[in-house]
Amino acid sequence: GLKNNMEDILKSNEVDLKNLIDSENYTKAFYDRLKLTPERIEGMASGIEDIIELNDPIGEVLSMWKRPNGLQIGKTRVPLGVVGIIYEARPNVTVDATALTLKAGNAVILRGSSEAINSNKILVQVIKNSLQKTKVPADSVSLIEDTSRESAVELMKQKDYLDVLIPRGGRGLIQAVVQNSQVPVIETGEG
Repeated sequence: GLKNNMEDILKSNEVDLKNLIDSENYTKAFYDRLKLTPERIEGMASGIEDIIELNDPIGEVLSMWKRPNGLQIGKTRVPLGVVGIIYEARPNVTVDATALTLKAGNAVILRGSSEAINSNKILVQVIKNSLQKTKVPADSVSLIEDTSRESAVELMKQKDYLDVLIPRGGRGLIQAVVQNSQVPVIETGEG
């Protein structure tokens, strides 16, 4: 998927890079985080292959014990359900988060930043096209294309549709999600 669509991915990323240069948010570090290269795309593809090779976590029994009355109690790994991920301008997160979420038997709703929207659109389209060749429904992956602040706030309110929300990025993003989300949040480290 990613390797076969490298040219289209790089073209979409170039649009994001040009838009960033023309914006007030431009810094060299920000540009570097956003920039995709053939090597970075190869790395994302290798990451997917590594995740595919991992043992299937779903159904794994972590522990089991029997109560004196004969009742068996155990811990078994199950999917979380629908996972929302809010993240900043790192297109690799689109791929990594999707692969990990699907491997664990979940559906994912991605909400990236405006700076990476063109890259994210093409990456999600490539992923969906690749999923059509598998038993995993392509609609297990969704991208919110509205990158306004309001769309992030709205995602944080979707407790009837999301089972968990994961912010991935800097301290400001993580704290905003932790403080404002009505959906349970898995707080990650910064960066």
